[in-house]
Amino acid sequence: MKDDQRRHPLRDAHTDITSVESVPDTAQTRAPAYRLAFTDNEFMCRDELRPVRLQLELLKPEMMLDAEGIVSTIVLFGGSRIPEPAKKDTARTKTLAELSHFYDETREFARLMTLKSRDSGGKEDVIVTGGGPGVMEAGNRGALDAGGHSIGLNIVLPHEQAPNAYVTPELCFNFHYFAIRKMHFLMRAKAICVFPGGFGTMDEMFESLTLIQTGRMQRVPFLLFGKAFWQKIINWDALADAGTISDEDLDLFRFVETAQEAMDLIDNWGTPTTRDSIPGR
Repeated sequence: MKDDQRRHPLRDAHTDITSVESVPDTAQTRAPAYRLAFTDNEFMCRDELRPVRLQLELLKPEMMLDAEGIVSTIVLFGGSRIPEPAKKDTARTKTLAELSHFYDETREFARLMTLKSRDSGGKEDVIVTGGGPGVMEAGNRGALDAGGHSIGLNIVLPHEQAPNAYVTPELCFNFHYFAIRKMHFLMRAKAICVFPGGFGTMDEMFESLTLIQTGRMQRVPFLLFGKAFWQKIINWDALADAGTISDEDLDLFRFVETAQEAMDLIDNWGTPTTRDSIPGR
């Protein structure tokens, strides 16, 4: 958080927290009612306090990212189950093993983008992932390969809730609310890259596309890694043919296969073109 040099005559909250810890042990001081409201976990978790918890999850990462001077991010979405190639023999399916090369492409893309980020002192184009394993791990790892920092937006789950070892510790956040977490992914997004994944990846991808489609978010480079995978999973043209989306909506994203191709497309995203001549379609 930013250092606040203002002086005021009121006693600060930290002092009172310390003071309460040293009060005499009595029936009154042990009672839940006596706890300071903001240190009372049972109180803070009441249903009536949900709006406060939502606000806190919005504020904490925002304030800490501001304090670090992070201006813009490159968002990486992708599957937690995609292994690095060296471990593909342990993949649960043949398809996951075949998709393992996207671990390396994610890692290389994050490395290249982080090298580019040096021009801004590491404040622009900072890699952000969900902080977990698979593609997320590869993204944070690539940023570290380049000697830079990266953000991890983790979430408490019954499994894989520990962040990967490559997230910058000072930029590693944990969430309870999926909705607030997804807001933080997009609030500083300068580009969005989506790698093969499952329900979570598709949820993030379609929400982002919907925000851009409906004008709730400015258009940014939107890249889908792995054309064969995404065209097999989703019949994009069928949606347009049915009229449930417009033909122009198919131009909101591009398909790419490699890290370098993604870098080139991001650098040239604003170049006027027609649908038939768009690289990656």
